[in-house]
Amino acid sequence: QVQLVESGGGLVQAGGSLRVSCAASGSISEINAMAWFRQAPGKQREMVAAISSGNSTNYVDSVKGRFTISRNKSKNTVYLRMDSLRPEDTAVYYCAADDNLWAVLDEEYEYAYWGQGTQVTVSS
Repeated sequence: QVQLVESGGGLVQAGGSLRVSCAASGSISEINAMAWFRQAPGKQREMVAAISSGNSTNYVDSVKGRFTISRNKSKNTVYLRMDSLRPEDTAVYYCAADDNLWAVLDEEYEYAYWGQGTQVTVSS
């Protein structure tokens, strides 16, 4: 089993920056592909940024150039650095992980493990 715990969410003004973290524990060998998803009120959950075991990345168009996903394998942690935040970035941000060794996974159904989420609120 894998446990994922997010931290670092909070309230920030538009134009500001925030970094959220996701620490993994348990069966670490099962963690290869990782990602951040978000869900705003009344909307479907969407992939924000994903990273493969080989550190290839993918981003949803709306955050390209503003958000950066990275990972520290020695700490079993994945990060999402968010710059130039906008009110429309307000959502609960979820960390996801899977044992897929090769690909950058973009779809919710492809991930086996999920964190509980952390709230990010951007005020205008």
